[in-house]
Amino acid sequence: MGEAAVQGWLVAISLIMAIGAQNAFVLRQGLRREHVLAVVLVCAASDAVLIAAGVTGFGLVSARVPWLGEAMRWAGVAFLLVYGGLRFRAAARGGEALRPAGGAAVPLGRVLATCLVLTWANPHVYLDTVVLLGSIAAQYDPHRTAFGIGAGLGSFSFFAALGFGARLLAPVFANPRAWVVLEIVVGVTMWAIAAGLALGG
Repeated sequence: MGEAAVQGWLVAISLIMAIGAQNAFVLRQGLRREHVLAVVLVCAASDAVLIAAGVTGFGLVSARVPWLGEAMRWAGVAFLLVYGGLRFRAAARGGEALRPAGGAAVPLGRVLATCLVLTWANPHVYLDTVVLLGSIAAQYDPHRTAFGIGAGLGSFSFFAALGFGARLLAPVFANPRAWVVLEIVVGVTMWAIAAGLALGG
């Protein structure tokens, strides 16, 4: 049981670690030091729900509803294109809107809404948590629950480290140009993911 939990923790971190819309958003909020705990909790709780769904076999739904995956794919493409465009616009403005000490704070509700959309509208999240983790968990019967718990803890520890550890980069991002670079990188990443989703179908 202990081995299954450790493996779940390691697998979850390896899957989540890749840069994506959700991770970029958590990093950005951590650098701004704005609603970090709430963002970390929302991301981790969302992953926990999806991991639980995968571990309990809910992934079979996608096979029974063929159009669901396609609809999620194009919804994800549209959202990633829009979000990437917003990041390029922020970069064009010189990074002023992203400096931790500059501009008005974004309301908690808006931050959480963006976080939820970035999480639940991203087809990669379902692939990683429901499909991949679900299939791997099946290999650890009768300890798949321990595997799922370990994976959920892995998700929480990763997002906590990313969100609260981002402040260590604060000296670098004291320069608005660093924010411009970050926004461009995030924008390119979002559009690259969108292109991959669109062409991968």
